[in-house]
Amino acid sequence: MRARYIFLQLIDVHGKNLTESPGENTVTGLVQGQSFNDLPCRIWTQLFDCKDGSFILRYKVFNTCLNIKIKVKIKGKELPMFHSEIKGLVYEEECYCPNPSITNWLNNYQCQQNYTQMNYDLAPFPNVDFDKIRQSIIKRYDQPSSVSICHYILKSNRIYRQCYGQYVGFKIFMDAILLSLARKIVLPDIEFFVNLGDWPLVPDKGPLYPIFSWCGSEDTRDIVMPTYDITQSSLEMMGREMLDTLSVQGNTDLPWENKVEQLFWRGRDSRKERLDLIDISRKHPKLFNVSITNFFFFKDKIDKYGPGQSHVSFFDFFKYKYQLNIDGTVATYRFPYLLAGDSLVFKQESKYYEFFYKDLTSGLHYVPVKSDLSDLVEKIQWAKEHDEDGLKIAKSARQFARDNLLPRDILCYYTTLFHEWSKRLKSKVKVLNNMEEVPQPSHSCQCHLSNLNLKDEL
Repeated sequence: MRARYIFLQLIDVHGKNLTESPGENTVTGLVQGQSFNDLPCRIWTQLFDCKDGSFILRYKVFNTCLNIKIKVKIKGKELPMFHSEIKGLVYEEECYCPNPSITNWLNNYQCQQNYTQMNYDLAPFPNVDFDKIRQSIIKRYDQPSSVSICHYILKSNRIYRQCYGQYVGFKIFMDAILLSLARKIVLPDIEFFVNLGDWPLVPDKGPLYPIFSWCGSEDTRDIVMPTYDITQSSLEMMGREMLDTLSVQGNTDLPWENKVEQLFWRGRDSRKERLDLIDISRKHPKLFNVSITNFFFFKDKIDKYGPGQSHVSFFDFFKYKYQLNIDGTVATYRFPYLLAGDSLVFKQESKYYEFFYKDLTSGLHYVPVKSDLSDLVEKIQWAKEHDEDGLKIAKSARQFARDNLLPRDILCYYTTLFHEWSKRLKSKVKVLNNMEEVPQPSHSCQCHLSNLNLKDEL
């Protein structure tokens, strides 16, 4: 992976979990490794204090390293740790060293064996013959002015595609996850179509075509994948992306009791309910700190709801006790990061969903709010009067994120989806004319899979 990560939980002398930070610089971490092929072993280490008695140690190797050693010290004294040494080679993300067995890889990564949303999405497609439906799909969705899709073929662990539509730039996100997985595992030979837009495409009434999408809805039957946003942040953490489900846990500075007791929100004007939120906040200014940051859909409303406010770091959101997850054009893709933070999340009821929504429980992981926000003030008042209950929900939400929304989970979901999809294809997978290959980046490293314990590498 781009960055490996380890969770540490501090306990007291009685074996009970600590629930508060032990103090700044009390815990330190370092990851070291030996050089390989006379190249220096370059490793970047980060240690996040999650302020709840837990820590996240993560590290990124810039080149192949040998015999990694993980050291954690508490008040200068080294902590004895199980699995603190990783024998053999540890590869950088760019290495093309695929494991030939997808089953072994899924087991080594400790991937879930059952995904609620995936089972639901794949149920209508027990057998798929693309020779019979391929041209119908292209004819139906080749609408350059409104729809953009890509047709992918995975053959012999190489990636080919042909895209249709006027705006196909988001293909880079699908390319990235496929290339990354192909470096780690020999993917099955499969064929599929990907929707590059936010809106799901396949109506639940009429012919059901298998289209992979980043967002689903109650009146469509697209096959939902992790969004491009969480996929990109998982692939590029400790690289080009600053915000991910790990970094948000390590950059929440205030303990619960010191947070501002207001609902905080920033976002663009991509839905009328967001304007309604401004109206509600102006009637109850003590409960809210909300603003529109950018006007695009309702430019004629700037005088009433503007001007647009300046950007606020997402990490600073969590200086406030309450957060709101409200739809944009579709499901808002910030929800995983809100859950991973340490504030109480209020979620607007919506017909749109992401790949993990079906595993969430209302009242356990978030506080539900009506679609028109008519009960939002009432729910905030409830939270203020039931502070301990709100804290429990916030902790449950973070635990859900740790169990389901970390980078490992994103890789697992995609790999399981492709594995299950391969079992349903009845047509022969072959590269078609006019398809272009998506090449792996130019990179050289020596593979010794026989010396690797992939489970330890996590």
